[in-house]
Amino acid sequence: MGALPKGRIFATTRDELIECAALVRAIRQGELDRLEIPRNALDILAQQLVAACACEDFSEDDLFALVRRAGPYRTLDRRDFDAVLEMLSEGIATARGRSGAYLHRDAVNHRVRGRRGARLTAITSGGAIPETAQYLVVAEPEGTTVGTLDEDFAVESMAGDVFLLGTTSWRIRRIESGRVRVEDAHGAAPTIPFWRGEAPGRTVELSREVSRLREEIASGAVDLESQCGLDRRGAGQAIEYAQAGRAALGATPTVTRIVAERFFDEGGGMQLVIHAPFGARINRAWGLALRKRFCRSFNFELQAAATDNGIVISLGEQHSFPLDIVFEFLRPATVEDVLTQALLAAPMFTARWRWNATRALAIPRYAGGRKLPPPIQRMRADDLMAAVFPDQAACPENLAGEVRIPDHPLVKETIANCLYEAMNLGGLQSLLAAIHEGQVQTLAIDTPEPSPFSHEILNANPYAYLDDAPIEERRARMVQMRRTLPADYADGASALDPEAIAQVSAEAWPPMRDADELHEALCDLTLMPATTSSFFLDLVAAHRAATVTIAGRPFWAAAERIDLVRRVYPQAIIDPPIAAPDGIRPIPESPEACAAEILRGWFECSGPLRASELADSLAMARELVDQALAQLEAEGQILRGNFTSCPELEWCHRRLLARIHRLTIGRLRREIEPVTTAEFFAFLNRWQHLAPGSQLHGVDGTLQIIKQLQGSEFPAAAWESEVLPRRVARYQPDYLDQLCLSGEVSWGRLSPHPAFEREEEDHKSRRVRPTRVAPLAIFLREDAPWLLAIPQPSPPRGSKLHDSLSHPAREVLAVLESRGASFFADLARPTGRLASEVEDALWELVAAGLVTADGFENLRALLDPKRRAGQGKGRSARPRHAPGRWALLRHTGATPEGHAEAFARQLLARWGVVFRDVTARESISPGWRDLLVVLRRMESRGEIRGGRFLDAFLGEQFALPEALDLLRAIRRSGETASAPEGPGPWAALQPAPAASAAR
Repeated sequence: MGALPKGRIFATTRDELIECAALVRAIRQGELDRLEIPRNALDILAQQLVAACACEDFSEDDLFALVRRAGPYRTLDRRDFDAVLEMLSEGIATARGRSGAYLHRDAVNHRVRGRRGARLTAITSGGAIPETAQYLVVAEPEGTTVGTLDEDFAVESMAGDVFLLGTTSWRIRRIESGRVRVEDAHGAAPTIPFWRGEAPGRTVELSREVSRLREEIASGAVDLESQCGLDRRGAGQAIEYAQAGRAALGATPTVTRIVAERFFDEGGGMQLVIHAPFGARINRAWGLALRKRFCRSFNFELQAAATDNGIVISLGEQHSFPLDIVFEFLRPATVEDVLTQALLAAPMFTARWRWNATRALAIPRYAGGRKLPPPIQRMRADDLMAAVFPDQAACPENLAGEVRIPDHPLVKETIANCLYEAMNLGGLQSLLAAIHEGQVQTLAIDTPEPSPFSHEILNANPYAYLDDAPIEERRARMVQMRRTLPADYADGASALDPEAIAQVSAEAWPPMRDADELHEALCDLTLMPATTSSFFLDLVAAHRAATVTIAGRPFWAAAERIDLVRRVYPQAIIDPPIAAPDGIRPIPESPEACAAEILRGWFECSGPLRASELADSLAMARELVDQALAQLEAEGQILRGNFTSCPELEWCHRRLLARIHRLTIGRLRREIEPVTTAEFFAFLNRWQHLAPGSQLHGVDGTLQIIKQLQGSEFPAAAWESEVLPRRVARYQPDYLDQLCLSGEVSWGRLSPHPAFEREEEDHKSRRVRPTRVAPLAIFLREDAPWLLAIPQPSPPRGSKLHDSLSHPAREVLAVLESRGASFFADLARPTGRLASEVEDALWELVAAGLVTADGFENLRALLDPKRRAGQGKGRSARPRHAPGRWALLRHTGATPEGHAEAFARQLLARWGVVFRDVTARESISPGWRDLLVVLRRMESRGEIRGGRFLDAFLGEQFALPEALDLLRAIRRSGETASAPEGPGPWAALQPAPAASAAR
């Protein structure tokens, strides 16, 4: 064709962005996926045997040799070949009789030939593409097939519905069996059809490249723009995402490093996320096997999902175990048996059974000259499964133990398809072996909130689910994602807030304000170190409590728990001797179970505790403490981890730990609660370098200030009297001169002059008057195209603005339009005007926003009366003019593409926090509605954060992450400020008292 094919990749999530970048880099380096050819497919073998024997007779040995000559069947086992021959000759006995018998097999002479109808079945029902029950879309009246629709979408549609197929809208006329007849809808608003299917998993080669790129991004060792084809914003998002994920987890998950992350959800349960970027095939196998292992260990069904980058398992309150042993739940030698039993209950087995039965001709695609409808094919496939694999079709309530798998070719092929096509059992076995041999590093971490890497896994699409729970019942979907928590929270992600721990511990400890409350606390704790309390004496006098001396240390115990204490401490001395009251529940038989009951009460009333701390506080043997802790953990009551700064392993009741997590998150969120107006002004003082100690220095500092303030207009005389000197320490006019004459910076009026406004004919035109308070802006020349995108062309003769100019100004303007940029003398000569008249004319044109100059010295010459007076005396006096040229300030008059986004970024740089009231101060700002679209898009990309950050202002607010960090610092320090005096945007940001009161 002589053309180069091109494609565009659209990434919709941050994980897809990194995957697309890895894909581009791998292709540029010449690394491609390996093509895997299926080996020894028994369903295709059956189909080919029927076709071959329908043409001629074969001996079994010759037929086997013929099959082995094909590459995919080079290693075919003779037993599998004989089993397929037996299936094709004997058929399968179903309720409707024997089906699938297409061959005559002479067992005496070992000859095979086709039955009647074998040839027709092989021709009409052959093929390797599975039957997916797609409905043909037929355009009327031509009768042309224009595409296919998913069966579910076709069944749910009705005549008259309009849907999109390709680039055309189609209106449904009627729906027939296997066909949807449509007509052109001529652009009517359509719905988008859906197709249900199995999402392909990421290949091993691409997964390896994604892993490598993730690691390089997090360490800053890759140039995404040059190597991966990303633009600046895409590269920034990828870097921010990878580094944030690494900070939250402490490491970047790769193919040589797997991270298990666990956190509480909103329902009190926990979510276990295993970050493993091996692709969906390996992760699906690992997730299904883990789910089956959990089911066998805890006797509870779990929700689970697997994506290309990891696995999520929703744990209930009963699932308590050391997080790091999750990598030991599966072994390479036994994982195949576990996974095989797990996949039998997965939808993939039923779907592949139907595909294999159709390809093996056990269920013909055509019958009686017509295509068999998909519902009939499904029914026959179910009947075939009941005949071949009765345990799979049986009621689960009548099954005990593992499902017995029959030795049948279709069953064997279906299980192999699930294990090696839908999943990657070989890859999983290799991974587990590498984990157990230490070749793959494993990390385990408990976090207060989901890490950025877990967001995509928690919000996985339904095709990633490993169970049949619908999307509205998914516990993983109920997890609240972090949107505005501090970026530095991840530095201590696994350590909880000490204040939260202290608060929860204090709240959990039972109150003891009278004798009854003390007695209730003793019943909860079972054993409590003795102190001094008159309430205890009242309990002893009432025979409700006693002192228990253990190894010389006094403890208190209630009568209801005294037998429990005797069982754990047989040598204890009880004074006074008391007996347990009648009617209490029986105590456990073993000392270990009784010790677990004592520790259970302590964990319910305490925060994180160490085993050594419990053994010392309760005078209990350390071995007995460890046994009791293991029992409580197995019951799901307590969790282990490092919850404080103590390096020793700690234990905490899951209910109290969940409360500590919530308080920790609440503290983090309180740090960005809306600040007051006074705190916001203190923030602006620092953000715009007005606060003492925050000023910038030199030419570079001046350039940074201009970059922040560009687009904002101030009185011409205020720039070097107040604006720049207050922000640049020891400011010198030379700084601005260097920037202007080097071509980096320019100046001029950006907003339209009021004379542009179309006035009524009976109104007098407004005159353009030179004034020191004329609004001017200083800006970077590279940003001039979008800053000057305001309709303000040169005034034609007879226009309102032209009439508002003086005659000298019109003449100078005409010279600039005809000759271009000119020095002062070149303007005075053709106009024949005095130097003072040319000065006034230029000053007038500057105030109108029509001219600018090379340097800022040109403007100073107009502003400074002494300069305008000139040098010398009397008739020899001559004005002192700047060396720069004067030129037209050309406004583009059309809004360039991306103008709204460019201005939104400028507002964020200037204010840090952007909201509607900010735009009231901006003279050239686009409409808030246009900015809102851009800001919301930037928020969705993760560049900025949305929320409510300022208490005195209403509406949506957006902030840069670094601005939020400074806002939190201002809040913590208690610093406040009033609106500064002088030129600035402060007045527009003073909230009206009435508005505050109404709020």
